[in-house]
Amino acid sequence: MSDDHAVLYQAAAHCLSYPDEEFRALLPQLSAAAPQLHSFLTHAAATGASELAAHYVQVFDFKNRHSLYLSWWRDGDTRRRGMALVRFKEVYREHGMEFTGEELPDFLPAVLEFSAHAGPVLLEEHRPGLELLRLALTDFGTPYAPVLEAVCATLPGPSPKDRAEAQALARSGPPREDVGLEPFALIGEH
Repeated sequence: MSDDHAVLYQAAAHCLSYPDEEFRALLPQLSAAAPQLHSFLTHAAATGASELAAHYVQVFDFKNRHSLYLSWWRDGDTRRRGMALVRFKEVYREHGMEFTGEELPDFLPAVLEFSAHAGPVLLEEHRPGLELLRLALTDFGTPYAPVLEAVCATLPGPSPKDRAEAQALARSGPPREDVGLEPFALIGEH
């Protein structure tokens, strides 16, 4: 992995986290370190703090189609997602890191920070989800889309297989589980 990719992953992790005062203080450093994120960082610098925060919430907190949780793109809100989260923690441990964040281990900013140190193993493994998120953000017209474009550009491809998988999943949505939701009959009812 190149040092440029590591710097980009770290910068993208900051860009995709909630835009607090710490983020605003880092804007000049991020702009100097990651020219690939110029359009987003210029937008962030020119946008008021409360307006940027409100946009972040609108984009990422109210729409599952913009989920920053990578396992959601593959497993949705199913029991399989629990095993996927365990897998994230195992990969962190395999690379000598222990996940202790307040977020789930598949939260994209956390995965990007990990990738800055250990390489893009989890980003590559979840490439279809990243592409889905990139497409969704692009369709939504948010300034966050170029951040995903820059991250995806560092990964092998884009291969037609990943893009096709991403588009197929985008059309059908993530899996859903309806276990235990079947109608039931009362015992003794005839």
